[in-house]
Amino acid sequence: MRVRVLFFGQLKEIVGLSQEDAELSEGARVEDLFERYGRRFPRLAEFRPSVAASLNQEYTEWRTPLAAGDEVAFLPPVSGGQQAAVAEDVFLLVREPIRSREVVERLKGPEDGAVVVFEGFVRNNFKGRQTLYLEYEAYEPMAYAKMRAIGGEIRAKFSIHRIAIVHRLGRLEIGETSVLIAISSAHRAAAFDACRFAIDTLKRSVPIWKKEYFVGGAVWAEGETVPQKAISVQDESTS
Repeated sequence: MRVRVLFFGQLKEIVGLSQEDAELSEGARVEDLFERYGRRFPRLAEFRPSVAASLNQEYTEWRTPLAAGDEVAFLPPVSGGQQAAVAEDVFLLVREPIRSREVVERLKGPEDGAVVVFEGFVRNNFKGRQTLYLEYEAYEPMAYAKMRAIGGEIRAKFSIHRIAIVHRLGRLEIGETSVLIAISSAHRAAAFDACRFAIDTLKRSVPIWKKEYFVGGAVWAEGETVPQKAISVQDESTS
């Protein structure tokens, strides 16, 4: 059987490709597929404890069996009962500058009394080295799904009105906004709590990676390994 295999971030650089089709025997599991690439690229095998796997754009267990036509992605640590998001919510991956003011104005309603905004932007240093610029990449279909899932969790946990989560991709210069999260609500406390929850959850679970460029080199920023809870919850919801 044939499956599509995707690699992201530093894993893509290790194997020298972003995707390819692989032929497997019937009954093969996700872990068998990773082991095959680990034999071809020994450095890849070293990442096994921190790599997450997804199957058809959902996090999955390593022992999940594969079927013909599946899409499997191997994901480096990311830079970790839901209500549906409403039509006015904003979930975007963009390659042009984020227009923060326009996004915030879009969220305001006459019933609101507060909008809380988190705006992350590119700083000029990383671990004592001067940063020249950044590049972000994402597993985009899965990133959108996870951003919408965060929106659903927010609505289940907090009394808020509208949500915006916007993340920049591609090359970013110093001072440019990389991520914008805005929450509107009738009262400020819910908006503050929801905004903090959104950025913390995005950093743990949305497959977006950051590469820092310096004079004479570049590194992928260390991220957070996807927690097993995030995988097991998904498994329960699809069983």
